[in-house]
Amino acid sequence: MNDTIALVDDDRNILTSVSMALEAEGYKVRTFADGEAAYRGLKQNPVDLAILDIKMPRMDGMELLQQLRKSSTVPVIFLTSKDDEVDEVLGFRMGADDYIKKPFSQRLLIERIRALLRRTEIDRNPSAGKSEGVLTRGDLILDPERHVCTWKGEAVQLTVTEFLLLKALAQFPGHVKNRDQLMDLAYGESIYVDDRTIDSHIKRVRRKFRNLDREFNEIETLYGVGYRYRET
Repeated sequence: MNDTIALVDDDRNILTSVSMALEAEGYKVRTFADGEAAYRGLKQNPVDLAILDIKMPRMDGMELLQQLRKSSTVPVIFLTSKDDEVDEVLGFRMGADDYIKKPFSQRLLIERIRALLRRTEIDRNPSAGKSEGVLTRGDLILDPERHVCTWKGEAVQLTVTEFLLLKALAQFPGHVKNRDQLMDLAYGESIYVDDRTIDSHIKRVRRKFRNLDREFNEIETLYGVGYRYRET
């Protein structure tokens, strides 16, 4: 295992204990005590996944994520000690892939890291999972091997989770996927997230497409049931 993880937190105890746990699992870990130092370090030497605390000095996790998303789709997990759901929703809107509240189980964190890295590997190398080739649905083109999504010829920057959710819906236009099915696709059967997490991902995908095309309405909501990709 050669994956490198950036751990960014101003709590030295977390930096020490979590980095030790990750290194014991075979990951390489780079630690940063504030967002500004992390931003400089990650620009010079990108990583495979980043774990960001939200409340940090000099540059908080939200601002760091915003800067990273200008040039990178690296999977990002937020750590926070706050219970404010607004932060969670805002984090997903800005492009976070997952969100864990302190105090947290290190085993749960490791499982979520594995899930995100596994999805990244499948997107980069379809032979690591089911090789499905390029998926075309009207103006939508999804290329899992290159992790490329385009709409009417324009690139749409999606995180790994967003890409997998969109692909799951677009593969079978007109077929409804309920939230439980989408949760399993995005997080695996061993990890629980609530309905709002999936809803936040879907809203963010829609917004990214509507930034290119105000008329985009391909992802339909069936209230109380789930989502489907519009049949043409």
